[in-house]
Amino acid sequence: MGDSAEKKAKPGFFKGVKVEFKKIIWPDRQATLKQSIAVVAISVAVGVVIALIDYVAKYGVNFITSI
Repeated sequence: MGDSAEKKAKPGFFKGVKVEFKKIIWPDRQATLKQSIAVVAISVAVGVVIALIDYVAKYGVNFITSI
């Protein structure tokens, strides 16, 4: 009995997906390029900050253990 209800629901689901997919506004090439550059720049900046924190922590642990 449950199988017939599931079969009726699937076409409605895919129809809804198609309708929602048509609402998507895709970014143009220039916007994609700007966002990609921003992601790379922020990733590099965060990587540098993490590396500095790691270096300071390593120096601090070495200093404490050498006492």
